Amino acid sequence: MTEARLLTDRPRPAVRLERHLADPPDVVWRALTEREQLRSWFPCDVIVSGGRWEIGAGLTFPFPPGTLDLTLTGEVLEVDEPNVLEFTWGDDTLRFELAADGEGTRLVLIDELPSDSAARNAAGWERCLDRLEGVEPDANGWQPLYDRYAAAFEPVLGPQARHPAEES
Repeated sequence: MTEARLLTDRPRPAVRLERHLADPPDVVWRALTEREQLRSWFPCDVIVSGGRWEIGAGLTFPFPPGTLDLTLTGEVLEVDEPNVLEFTWGDDTLRFELAADGEGTRLVLIDELPSDSAARNAAGWERCLDRLEGVEPDANGWQPLYDRYAAAFEPVLGPQARHPAEES
C-alpha cells in the first residue's frame, strides 16, 4: 500500500493511489469491470448502459440504501483492456492503470476531483483498494485517514469537505 499523493500539475487537482495486487492484470480487470465483482470493493453499484464498457457508454452509480441517498452518473472515456479504464463518476474522473508486476499487477488509481474532495476521496479510496486487495479495512479507520489527508491537502487546496453522511 502507498499513501495517496496529491497531484496539482493538471487543470483540476487529483489524488493518486497505487497498489500491488497479487492477481495478474486480466483478473484485476474483471474486478474493475464486472458488476458483481465491483460490488465487493467499489463504494456503490456500477451499472453500465448496454452492459459493455465502451467509450461513450453511460454509467449509473446508485449508493446502497441506508448509506447515502445519492445516485451519480458518468460516462466511459477510455477502455484499453486490460491496461486502462477511465470514466467520469459524478464530478470526478477516475482512471485505473494496470501493469504486470511480477506475477501480480501494479494498479494506479487517479481521481481528478473538485479541490474540496481530495482528503475525503483519498481516505475513501484507500479503504476501497484495501477491499480490492482482499483486506477488510478497520471499521473506524476512515476518520484518521481523512484527518491525515486533510492536514496535508488543506494548505494547498483549502478547506476539505467531510464525509457526505456528516454533511446532511
